Amino acid sequence: MKLDSSISAVVTGGASGLGEATVRALAAQGVKVAIFDMNEAKGEAVAKEVGGVFCKVNVTSEEEVDAAFAKARAANGQERILVNCAGTGNAIKTASRDRQTGETKHFPLDAFNLIIQINLVGTFRCIAKSAKGMLDLPPLEDGERGAIVNTASVAAEDGQMGQAAYSASKGGVVGMTLPIARDLSGDGIRVNTILPGIFNTPLMNAAPPQVKEALAASVPFPKRLGNAEDYASLALEMITNGYFNGEDVRLDGAIRMAPR
Repeated sequence: MKLDSSISAVVTGGASGLGEATVRALAAQGVKVAIFDMNEAKGEAVAKEVGGVFCKVNVTSEEEVDAAFAKARAANGQERILVNCAGTGNAIKTASRDRQTGETKHFPLDAFNLIIQINLVGTFRCIAKSAKGMLDLPPLEDGERGAIVNTASVAAEDGQMGQAAYSASKGGVVGMTLPIARDLSGDGIRVNTILPGIFNTPLMNAAPPQVKEALAASVPFPKRLGNAEDYASLALEMITNGYFNGEDVRLDGAIRMAPR
């Protein structure tokens, strides 16, 4: 897909981190971008900088997602590009014992379900609604109607202790990539997923410098944390390379995560 001002895009989680970098990379190519995010102040600021539109949305809400797509399409037209970056995580063992009291407990199921609803169901909700809209678009010269990029994690393949919910949610994103690509292939809509490793995101920025240095040293090469621009670069390749379809690609400097 050639990127220019005739193309519009939606980026979930686009107010910061991987999503923001992707918003800026798309806008730099002339693409009209809508940012879906819960952070209104940051989202509005980024949208203003790139000439895009901000839509406050929680991807777990059917009504908010519908309203956001309606707003984005009213401003920019039907999107040909969807990049799913909205997501979160937690770190809770499946079952554990308090070392001081001896009390045992298990992973609260509501906390487990919340991660699944945001990372997996929220991603699928946006894919399904975006793809439905793409079906009405006229095909481009090569028969393509749209391109979708999802965000999983290396935790989908080598999750660490405490990552049962996070790994399950991201593993689900990986697992549904090929079936969805096959579902949409007859209508010229491509679907791919990126599995980022340890990235220098706003969440990571809160970690002490020594922790970040140790994590960077654990990456085989290059010995640094991933940058949001690294993600955006691969997302753009997946969007513009018309033969890129049905793939789940690790972007991790060859790291394989240890148990803890």
